Amino acid sequence: MNVLLKTLTFSLALTLLFTFVTYLLPQVKGEAPVEKNVDLGSLTMEDFIALGDDIFHNKGTCTLCHKPAPLGRAPDIEGENMVALAEERLADDRYNGEARDGEAYIRESMVDPGRYVVAGWGKKGSNDSESPMPHVDKPPIQLSPMEIDAVIAWLQSKDGNVVTVVLPDPEVAVEVASAASDGGDAGKVPAPAATAEEALARYACVSCHALDSRNVLVGPGLVDVGARLDKDELRQSILDPNADVAEGFPPAMPPDFASKMTVKELEMIIEYLAEKKG
Repeated sequence: MNVLLKTLTFSLALTLLFTFVTYLLPQVKGEAPVEKNVDLGSLTMEDFIALGDDIFHNKGTCTLCHKPAPLGRAPDIEGENMVALAEERLADDRYNGEARDGEAYIRESMVDPGRYVVAGWGKKGSNDSESPMPHVDKPPIQLSPMEIDAVIAWLQSKDGNVVTVVLPDPEVAVEVASAASDGGDAGKVPAPAATAEEALARYACVSCHALDSRNVLVGPGLVDVGARLDKDELRQSILDPNADVAEGFPPAMPPDFASKMTVKELEMIIEYLAEKKG
């Protein structure tokens, strides 16, 4: 009788423990990025600049890498006068882009960052010939032309420079919105990722970690991560990345994946990474 009672007590305690752990994880689809409705007909430049500020610090994920030293894994553009820097870089012999003014340079640096790689910030082993920065107009960040313009307006404005970006044309925007409503996917909340690879791209993991090599992008390469970390350690590294930061790297990984990923997405990523043994 005592053995049976002990067994039942242990089983109940184990069930309660697993229930508690489960509640620590998101149980339904994580929070989708909030799409801001912008009334272009009444949009002021002040509003546009504020929108750019918000995109830089949130949807654009710019501050993931662009931080002050020693935490930054890319130049601290928020702390620099980008208009003045743009003019300097346009005159640099290493510049191989097509921009002819500061506004065009900033835009080019976002959509084609390899045109000018700041000395010391290139991909490891590339001798500053390759940029680790993703193209912001492509997945996983995928900013629209209007959002890119808003960020440029904010970067110009924040140091007291003249904003040369023009406000979006409401007529053009209405036409684009109408086309989307006739069968496009604009405004739809994305479904949870179907595969680990899709989840890794959606949450911008591939922007900071090489999956098939040990090369350092922003964080360490993950080609052999399954040989270094077990599943529990992988889970902790995603849900609480600052609990055990990889040696030689600053605590730059976002701490809010638990509020964004579904349980299924998280477990798919863990299973995928656990198989990477090098």
